[in-house]
Amino acid sequence: MERVQQISVFAENKPGKIEKITAILTEERINIRAITIASGNRYGVIKLLVNEPMRAFEALKKKGLSVALNPVLAVEMEDSPGGLHKVACLIKEHKINVEDACGFVIESGKRAVLLMETKQIEKAEKALLSEGIRLLSEKDLYEL
Repeated sequence: MERVQQISVFAENKPGKIEKITAILTEERINIRAITIASGNRYGVIKLLVNEPMRAFEALKKKGLSVALNPVLAVEMEDSPGGLHKVACLIKEHKINVEDACGFVIESGKRAVLLMETKQIEKAEKALLSEGIRLLSEKDLYEL
């Protein structure tokens, strides 16, 4: 299965970093589909899902940004009470550590997506698929 690739940009916490990243991606005509920002005292990580991850990675790196390209699982789940809990139970049962995650709704009351980072990605894929949980490909995700 084709894995979803997430861009991570490591940046000093100061004004203008988001503008710089979005300017580079706009110039390259790369569409941002999702963004999260986590920051500490002096530094932060800006994580992006884009329609062309490799081109985005190369463009950001070329402009001198500290950037990484990492695989994540895009787990489709029910948008209802217990939808995330079902996935969490499977992850726990298989002793898989989730290092970072974010989620969003696709169809209110029907479908949601959990983007999950883990160093045990193959094990997580196997566990989720064996339980009938749908994993979205990049194509699936970017066509939402």
